[in-house]
Amino acid sequence: MAGVELILATICNASFCNDVFDNPLTATYIPPGKSELQNLKNEINGKHLRIATYNNYPLSFTKRTENGTIVGKGVAFFLINTLREKFNFTYEIVLPEKNIELGGRKPEDSVIGLVNSSKADVAAAFIPTFLKYGKLVSFSKELDEGVWLMMLKRPKESAAGSGLLAPFATYVWYLILAAVLCYGPCITILTWIRSKLIKDDEQHISLSPSVWFVYGAFIKQGTTLAPDANTTRVLFATWWLFVILLSAFYTANLTAFLTLSKFTLDIENPEDLYKKNYRWVAAEGGAVFNTIRNPEESLYYLNRMLVNGRAQFRAVGRNEDFLPMVTGGAVLVKEQTAIDNLMYDDYLKKTREGVVESDRCTYVIAPHAFMKRQRAFAYPQNSTLRILFDSVLSSLIQSGIVTFLQHQDLPSTKICPLDLQSKDRQLRNSDLLMTYLIMVAGLAAAIAVFIGEIFFKRWITKKNNKDENPKRTKKRRTKGFSLRNYDDTRPPPYDSLFGNSKYSFNSDSEKRIINGREYYVVHTPSGDTRLIPLRTPSAFLYR
Repeated sequence: MAGVELILATICNASFCNDVFDNPLTATYIPPGKSELQNLKNEINGKHLRIATYNNYPLSFTKRTENGTIVGKGVAFFLINTLREKFNFTYEIVLPEKNIELGGRKPEDSVIGLVNSSKADVAAAFIPTFLKYGKLVSFSKELDEGVWLMMLKRPKESAAGSGLLAPFATYVWYLILAAVLCYGPCITILTWIRSKLIKDDEQHISLSPSVWFVYGAFIKQGTTLAPDANTTRVLFATWWLFVILLSAFYTANLTAFLTLSKFTLDIENPEDLYKKNYRWVAAEGGAVFNTIRNPEESLYYLNRMLVNGRAQFRAVGRNEDFLPMVTGGAVLVKEQTAIDNLMYDDYLKKTREGVVESDRCTYVIAPHAFMKRQRAFAYPQNSTLRILFDSVLSSLIQSGIVTFLQHQDLPSTKICPLDLQSKDRQLRNSDLLMTYLIMVAGLAAAIAVFIGEIFFKRWITKKNNKDENPKRTKKRRTKGFSLRNYDDTRPPPYDSLFGNSKYSFNSDSEKRIINGREYYVVHTPSGDTRLIPLRTPSAFLYR
């Protein structure tokens, strides 16, 4: 009960409880100017104030009763009601003609305009303490630090990618591709230089075998090349070592991605909105609107997106009106409290509709904030209310009541976090899509090469037929043997040695012993000499 008692005591001290000065244990020091504060308190006692505000749920918003009276709601009016009980004043709510902080053509259009023109005594809203605002109004003690976040539709795939390409970044794949394409020509060039400088039996490796060696080693296949030179061996070993390390890192990262991967977004900070040209939307006349239009702000570069139409500012009555735009692909920039309540209400709505739990988190928040600014109430310049109200507001802020009120309608856990932490991770077709693409690309490449070989062979054959001498193409016939289908590089049939074949050779063949073995020395019609082993098992089969 200690925490509850502390909160109640703080509210009591900040509102209707009077200081006890006659008790030495609770007596407080009376600072100089206490009488001035008492005079201000007496002056405001029973006074009727005009309070300006605008709809910015849940920090400040209004409702109309049945009799047409406007009633203020939200954290801001909890503080105003606490001040009213403390200082005994009454108030009426003044709404701007446009639901904006600053802007418009006339003072009545905005909250700051109403306060600056003294048409309102105080602005009960969490207004950023911009230097531009500070030139028009004076601010109370800072209530909190406002955080503006970026909300977008939850993507189906992580920004890190999916499938076989996910373990490495895009530029890493480009570098690997460059290494595969360049290392083959490097082997050819270096071995060619070596063959020119060192005269030995080692020949340089041409481009085609080099490229096939690099490709084969990259997919962990062997090679028919067997270099003897140490230079070439070092080149081969270097590439093999590169492939081994690359495969080890790829396998480890792929396993980690499929099991322990963290969901990431394309948009993580305001710079991503500009670099990736994402469409985004924010409230018209609000803090974001006045920030990116100020050349002195660090986010002024986003004003270029407003010029080219990628950034839009909308005047909406409710925060829910932004959701169709976010569903359509836009990024919403809004205060953290507003975004948290939007996401929580949408989650509860889908729960009541019976949507599957895995599909209830439609939206997600970027991990980094869009901007941060201190926020406070606003008063007219030289207003004495600031001096009187700040003492009470300080007690409410230091006790944590303001922070508590901002999150009292929200759960203690984070709403729809970036990583939903699913218990199981099953492979999907998107994870294996690259394997399908590789198979299709390989088949298409094989078909293209096959068609190319057909046309190339036909072109070579046609060219050779045109270049041949007709006299040399005339059929040459010898007695009992046709040379049209005969290839001199092959040994003659064994039957021709014994004269019982339709193929007739010269009859002047003779036996000769060469290196201890007996051979027939046969003279062919073309003038060549062939050695036919005589006493081999295969020779007797043809006798």
